[in-house]
Amino acid sequence: MGFGTALRRARRPLTVAAAAVTLTVLGTLVGAAPQYSISQKGREFHPGEITIKRGDTIQIVNDDADLLHHAYVDSDKFSFDSGDQKPGSITPVAFTVPGDFDVLCAIHPKMRLVVHVQ
Repeated sequence: MGFGTALRRARRPLTVAAAAVTLTVLGTLVGAAPQYSISQKGREFHPGEITIKRGDTIQIVNDDADLLHHAYVDSDKFSFDSGDQKPGSITPVAFTVPGDFDVLCAIHPKMRLVVHVQ
């Protein structure tokens, strides 16, 4: 085997690996629906208000080290109940209909997140 053939064979796995990484990154960027992270900390939602598009998903993250939370939405158009959320838990919520929704905490009644769905 000549030097040129050996060099082409050595480069082939690197080219295939680079192409696979590129396709994975592009697929993640193009094919994934946007997600928004909402923190629950200090008995507040952060941010307290967000605007998203119909079909988008928010992730509600319990960032409190020692508090349970219990997020819910109760409206005529859309409802959701997370159940008890332990510290560190992540709860995805997909908003499938347009409108303005209050996300509340069943444990901490002053907690409120307003979600505007376009």
